[in-house]
Amino acid sequence: MPQFNAFFETLRDRIDRKDTVVSVGLDADLDRIPDHLHEKDLPRWAFNRRIIDATHEYAACYKPNAAFYEDADGWRSLRETVAYAHGKDVPVLLDAKRADIGNTARKYAELLDHVDAITANPYMGRDSLEPFLSKADKGVFVLCRTSNPGGADLQDLELASGEPLYRRVAAVADLWNERGNVGLVVGATAPDELEELREEVPDLPFLVPGVGAQGGDAEAAVEYGLADGVGLVNSSRGIIFAGEDAGENFAKASGQAAKRLRDRLNRHRTEA
Repeated sequence: MPQFNAFFETLRDRIDRKDTVVSVGLDADLDRIPDHLHEKDLPRWAFNRRIIDATHEYAACYKPNAAFYEDADGWRSLRETVAYAHGKDVPVLLDAKRADIGNTARKYAELLDHVDAITANPYMGRDSLEPFLSKADKGVFVLCRTSNPGGADLQDLELASGEPLYRRVAAVADLWNERGNVGLVVGATAPDELEELREEVPDLPFLVPGVGAQGGDAEAAVEYGLADGVGLVNSSRGIIFAGEDAGENFAKASGQAAKRLRDRLNRHRTEA
């Protein structure tokens, strides 16, 4: 059985209590949120609050992407969003894909003082991630095999050992898991790689993006994404913009979309 840190044990408890592995991606794009919310002081926070109200019963985790909040009002919106999600007893994973060296990495890692987990880029090696990994009660999801088409440009490159680069990333991430706080990002658009990586690292939970608007394989995401029942399957646009044309009733459609995804994933969890 995998040894999990405080974050993954909290996530396990949430998954068990709510019977869900759904991660709701809070990508609050100002160009897509309903027009009537632009009258608010913090439109992105107003949007996220309604999404959380509609989806929290189906969410194992919320995953805001930092790219949609990197301005003054955005950071304020993100702080409010995190606090509100925590008030609903839902952990928050910040999709920031950070990594750097020295003081820069230590400053980036301070983001983990405000959220429960983060995504990180392994390209610069162990020292660039150590400030994140050293926060023993937090989660660190290392990019491994991503869901975008261009991921193969580098991730599929064959090393001298004959293995593709993404498999080496998985292997070193497993070695970095000394504190039980490491997971991997593995896209549902690459189901064969999901299966392969689960065999390679049986104890690492996966964050599996790409099931929603990108059309990834939900069955593979559940069958191979979970380590001892712990892992996350993310949908962002497919949930939060499900009611994009519904005006003030947008959140109801988001709640329905989150429930549909939970039920769809749970059917595969039962079969697995």
